[in-house]
Amino acid sequence: MKISDELRVELEAAQWTKSTLSGSSGGDCLYAAKLSGDRYAIRDSEQPDVPPMIVRGGVFRAFVGGAKIGEFDF
Repeated sequence: MKISDELRVELEAAQWTKSTLSGSSGGDCLYAAKLSGDRYAIRDSEQPDVPPMIVRGGVFRAFVGGAKIGEFDF
């Protein structure tokens, strides 16, 4: 995925949030950040060279809602 210069600047300035349930040794960390235009970015701490996944707000909220009620407890 090619990231535009505008998006790259926004990602560098983003306020990334990590779950308090993430591993304390630097692994198992999934970060999320709210972007402009009702978009969210998600990145994996173990893959720093992989660009973040950008999803629409509705997609992000549906995933978080499903996680909260256990839909992804595989």
